[in-house]
Amino acid sequence: MVEQVRAKLRELNGEYIRIWADFCSIESPTLCKEGVDAAGEFIAQMARQRGWRVDYCRQPVSGDAVCITMNPDAPGAPLAVSGHIDTVHPVGSFGSPAVRIEGENIYGPGVMDCKGGVVAAVMAMDALAQCGFSAHPVMLLLQTDEEVGSRLSGKETIRWICEKAKDAAAFLNLEPHTAGGVCLKRKGIVTHRFVITGKEAHSAACATDGANAIADAAHRILALEKLKDAEGITCNCGVISGGTAVNTVPGSCTFDANFRFASQEQFDWISAHVRELAAQEFIPGCTCTVEQLSMRVAMELEQRNLELLEKANAVFAKHGLPQLVWSGRGGGSDAADVTCYGIPCLDSLGVRGDGLHSVRESGELASLLDAAERVAVLVCGL
Repeated sequence: MVEQVRAKLRELNGEYIRIWADFCSIESPTLCKEGVDAAGEFIAQMARQRGWRVDYCRQPVSGDAVCITMNPDAPGAPLAVSGHIDTVHPVGSFGSPAVRIEGENIYGPGVMDCKGGVVAAVMAMDALAQCGFSAHPVMLLLQTDEEVGSRLSGKETIRWICEKAKDAAAFLNLEPHTAGGVCLKRKGIVTHRFVITGKEAHSAACATDGANAIADAAHRILALEKLKDAEGITCNCGVISGGTAVNTVPGSCTFDANFRFASQEQFDWISAHVRELAAQEFIPGCTCTVEQLSMRVAMELEQRNLELLEKANAVFAKHGLPQLVWSGRGGGSDAADVTCYGIPCLDSLGVRGDGLHSVRESGELASLLDAAERVAVLVCGL
């Protein structure tokens, strides 16, 4: 059946490149629930037309997460495929039209991260269905606030996705792909907000009165910026605000610190470190409080994921597809939550491209067929 499915994929490729463009033309930044829901409904409607089951995790603020199941009544453990349909930039950032195809590439919001991967999954499922595949259920899970670490839904969307996929034999996450690679290790992310309270005074009296909250924040920022271990903990202080006028000693200052970490042990160290830093006195008269704004777990290297990669490579070898070598990445992904949930997972199996998180984002047209083939062959072989 595998060769029949691969032939069908080649037949469908042109149609799905057009679907890729239409899907990405629905602009869906995370904070635009209307756009994210419209993108989800675009895929849901395709699923219904093909007779697949559609379930929702309804949300008041974030987009509604979607679960599409092909062969829902088939025996055996399902295979789960997933991608997020929220994007980064505000509506209109890519101009009009938002999506264009030039030469060998497609340009637009989410074409690589990660709507292209979602289209590849639907393409694979369509080819499998047309070739009569019915061996086991196949689930496509659409995440809707991944770009903010599921913060808008209070983590409800990713918990729902993990619960849906808890019995899956494998979870294939369709983040952007690097040729010959697969991601099995990712850093976690936690953001803390520091709020410094000082004492306002006339700037002429700064030598004898006032407590400069901005100066106090500077000491704390410089201490945090020393954390720059590419393989371990890093910190970037990226947002700061404070003060009221240039001739006034600032009585308040707030800054946000974004930490990346490789393990739960490192996360625990960060939690203790920020509390200790907040308790220190740098400028007399200033006090500091700190709160955690958001957190995404690390994807640590797990034996079950290494074993799944070994099985996947055996399937690829049997059918003449390239072998994959695992690597780690600094950015976050839903694959981390899935791995922590105990589900065997391979990450970054989507389309290839360039310009991640920029208005230059592009996807390689040829990579759509490659991604769909990876998914379809693994559905058959795992």
